[in-house]
Amino acid sequence: MPSTVFQWLSLVGIIWLQSINGTNTNFPAYSSQLKHLLTISQFQLNNLAFASDAGKVFGFFSGLAAFYFPLWLVLMIGSTLGLIGYGVQYLIITEQISSLSYWHVFFLTVLAGNSICWINTVCYVITIRNFSYDCQVAVGITTSYQGLSAKIYTSIVDAVAGNKRAKTFLFLNSVLPVIVSLIAAPVVREIEVVRPKHISVGFVLMFVITIATGIYAVMSSLEFVSSRISSLGNLIGVLVFLLLPLLVPLSMKIHALVGSWHKNREKQRVYNFTSEDGHKEERIENEEKEGEEDSGEVQDVGMREEVGAKLMVRRIDFWLYFFVYLFGATLGLVFLNNLGQIAESRGYYRTSSLVSLSSSFGFFGRLMPSIVDYFYRNKCAISRPASMMVLMAPTAGAFFLLLNKTHLALYVSTAIIGVCTGAITSIAVSTTTELFGTKNFSVNHNVVVANIPVGSLLFGYQAAIVYHKAGNENGKCMGMECYRNTFIIWGSLCFFGTFLACILHARTRKFYSHKL
Repeated sequence: MPSTVFQWLSLVGIIWLQSINGTNTNFPAYSSQLKHLLTISQFQLNNLAFASDAGKVFGFFSGLAAFYFPLWLVLMIGSTLGLIGYGVQYLIITEQISSLSYWHVFFLTVLAGNSICWINTVCYVITIRNFSYDCQVAVGITTSYQGLSAKIYTSIVDAVAGNKRAKTFLFLNSVLPVIVSLIAAPVVREIEVVRPKHISVGFVLMFVITIATGIYAVMSSLEFVSSRISSLGNLIGVLVFLLLPLLVPLSMKIHALVGSWHKNREKQRVYNFTSEDGHKEERIENEEKEGEEDSGEVQDVGMREEVGAKLMVRRIDFWLYFFVYLFGATLGLVFLNNLGQIAESRGYYRTSSLVSLSSSFGFFGRLMPSIVDYFYRNKCAISRPASMMVLMAPTAGAFFLLLNKTHLALYVSTAIIGVCTGAITSIAVSTTTELFGTKNFSVNHNVVVANIPVGSLLFGYQAAIVYHKAGNENGKCMGMECYRNTFIIWGSLCFFGTFLACILHARTRKFYSHKL
């Protein structure tokens, strides 16, 4: 039973790591100020947004490192890369070191973006290994907290920064992952356990805590609520909710102590009342052993054969999956990366409120597949590609809704895109393991998410070109025309991605019907 406690402690450690690992998601909250501090154009600012995603191109290095190095070392390498990437940028804009060229800043941003891959790899590998029987549930819970990163960083900055927001964001991006990695490293490790009988109790409690955290995040992000809560009060609330997952391993420890007490008491009763030939005691012990064996029985998880990266990229299913992700989650991430400029062009200047909103709804989006998988997997099971198809349709609709110039349309669209992008990101982890196996997951999934920098480059530049053409002589654009054509293009691409998801669903239907 102590191993079960460490199993849940590892999940808590991963939750904390994921909570601070979405450093790229808070970029829109300080992008406009960074543009001013570095005196760069919209194209150059778009390059920096791309650079953060471009780090994922080299994410396969973290996957290879996970094969040969201890996972705690992989974790520390990742946090150190972030410390260098964001830390040097902080020193530049605070003029503590000589100003470097723009391309030096670009390289540092790539390095910082790559650091996310290293921490993500550790989190995914440990979660899949420690909760192999409930992979989608555990992955969904932990990755949902990465969707909360922008909310967490924004809450800290609102409480302490004043008017030095860009500098504070960069400082936090550099040091917070290192601090949390040092705290979490001792518990984030592989635990050899069988599937406990009472694991459902732990997941139910974790769902309650996670949903409560999400509700608080969403409510405190709404303008009419946030205006009534002090920045410090909001930050304290966020920190309290991040500590609540500790209740799960604590409850498991209490359950273990109570169970041990009852077991000893039952043994004493058996010894006192057993028959002379001792058969009753032997029967009870045999029943206990059989129960233990049943709880650890390996189940058929319905995965395909193990596939390496070289063989994976030769398959049609991979490219369908790649482009579905590109026109779905990646397109949503590009929108969120440009949220600061989009809001500013529409005359809305409460960017931090929008970033918190997208982060909070992204949190629920990442959690949603876990809830469905846990409570409805034996009732109304649906394949992963079909789930992506269902999520991409409203995303496409949200892009077209942005053609409406009201602030309400901006809020609703941001919430929809945040939810659907988060859900697809969560589903993708399980999709990779199901289609291509778990053995090479750390490399395979980093190959899949390489579509993110590709999409960031293509879609980001397309948006920047439209923005520049509609702008004034200073390169600044105000009005709906700044992104009108961009939203039409993005919405159309998302509808095309929905069609590709339908094809992938048809091709994998036989496999998933057997699995489900």
